[in-house]
Amino acid sequence: MDFLLAIVLIALVVLVTFIYAGFRGAPWVPTKKGDVERFLRLAKLKPDAVLYDLGCGDGRIVRAAATAGARATGFEVSILPYLMARIRLIGSRARVRFRDFWFVNLHDADVIYFFLMPAITEKMKTKLERELKTGAKIISYVWPIDGWTPVTVDSVPRSPNLYVYQR
Repeated sequence: MDFLLAIVLIALVVLVTFIYAGFRGAPWVPTKKGDVERFLRLAKLKPDAVLYDLGCGDGRIVRAAATAGARATGFEVSILPYLMARIRLIGSRARVRFRDFWFVNLHDADVIYFFLMPAITEKMKTKLERELKTGAKIISYVWPIDGWTPVTVDSVPRSPNLYVYQR
């Protein structure tokens, strides 16, 4: 019976963190593997650029960015994707933090990547305007940021758009 209770409690914790991540604006819907290369091409990461992936899920963007030479950090509050990212990043110079990205200061970021729900992008826009330095690049997967004009919209058949903005 104790084993069953432990399993139920673990499942409950995983479920609660998934729900929390969804309410915070980043339910776990991974970036397609083929779109990671598109991201790298658009990000044009310079050596030691600071990249933050907000709601990094399983860490695939963070790992790719670190492999390209960036100082890449992902933030994730859903326990299962966080643990998957920790495993994925073993041996990588990328980092993942079990932290709500709304409580992270983004002032030193050169590149920000996110896949947030459309209703949340307005709040994120305010955070980015307040915290990002001039010249920082923002890449939004799937959804545009209302009120901002992207410098690039990368469209590929049967794949979501990537919107690139410059602060």
